[in-house]
Amino acid sequence: MREGWRWYGPNDPVSLDDVRQAGASDIVSALHQVPIGEAWTRKAVEERKNFIENGQPGRSPLTWSVVESIPIPDDVKRLGAKATKSIDAWIASLEAVAASGIKIICYNFMPVVDWCRTDLEWELPNGARALRFDQDRFAAFELHILQRPAALQEYSPEQQARAKARFDKMSRADIDYLIMAIASALPGSTTEPLTIPQFRDKLDAYRDITPKMLRQHLVEFLARVAPVAEQLGVALTLHPDDPPRPLFGLPRIASTAEDYQALFDAVPSEANGICLCTGSLGVRAENDLPAMAERFGPRIAFAHLRATRREADGLSFHESDHLDGDVDMIAVLKALLKENARRSPDERIVFRPDHGHRMLDDLAATKRTNPGYTAIGRLRGLAELRGAIRAMEHR
Repeated sequence: MREGWRWYGPNDPVSLDDVRQAGASDIVSALHQVPIGEAWTRKAVEERKNFIENGQPGRSPLTWSVVESIPIPDDVKRLGAKATKSIDAWIASLEAVAASGIKIICYNFMPVVDWCRTDLEWELPNGARALRFDQDRFAAFELHILQRPAALQEYSPEQQARAKARFDKMSRADIDYLIMAIASALPGSTTEPLTIPQFRDKLDAYRDITPKMLRQHLVEFLARVAPVAEQLGVALTLHPDDPPRPLFGLPRIASTAEDYQALFDAVPSEANGICLCTGSLGVRAENDLPAMAERFGPRIAFAHLRATRREADGLSFHESDHLDGDVDMIAVLKALLKENARRSPDERIVFRPDHGHRMLDDLAATKRTNPGYTAIGRLRGLAELRGAIRAMEHR
């Protein structure tokens, strides 16, 4: 399999030389400077590709092989095929990417908020920092900061009491931090940062959108873009919901094997695939990740290999070490390696370590890092994954 690394562009505190020294060969990136809904141009894609692949002559080669992500505008999620202008712009971006020889595109279909965490610097017993989703903090945000009216019916009296107790202990700084973590669009997010009033307005726009409707809108989107992708030889890989369950009363439609199977049945195009994110899907105990890797193997062009640890309440979780979470990572790797062995060299699966801990020198107060995307934490994750893969390949 090809070792990837997510890189946020020239302003990323992790340099391309850092990526090379980690041993990765493939870059996973996007044109984050382009506003959501605006078409990428071939010139802009080619300029970024040239910067990555030819910007430092004499250095170890890197290949921009995965786009993560071309954001899907909000109106596509709410209106489906009726959002003609936005879908046309997305197809233009797809064509620009394909023209530069990039053949894998990762995207998601999460409405209003992208990946969601309540803590970006949760301290682990070893002193490192991890991303975390704390259900009581989330409930405190919903009930007492966002004040979503329907949320009262969705929490038990005990859950409401815990959320109130948690909120009552928050300072103004604590509240501002929680708003930032949940509503301000974390790095790599494909949604816009929101104020609390904007957040409420966005939720109101989805008040009549059911899971069935949201899935149909995704099917309509894929019905337009998948034939183009298939013709161009591009794999479209849908990232799972993160976390994989409804949030803020919003539907989530990419959380289980059954969700993905429904999409593959509706749009059977070979271009319609999955980004196997073991951390996101692993939050749901009923998701059998090794079985999913085997079942959907032919549709996996790209994988996020990270691990999460579910906590005692069954809803909270945190990012664990890559080989030590609830996911049986070794079994997942075995399934992916089996699928990868069936493929030609130019169709090999690209994987990347994801959501590494903030640790060692990255803990320095003067060092700028992106939450979940530190150099050293991901270096450790990639080294662990590489070691496991090498051991299995040489049996």
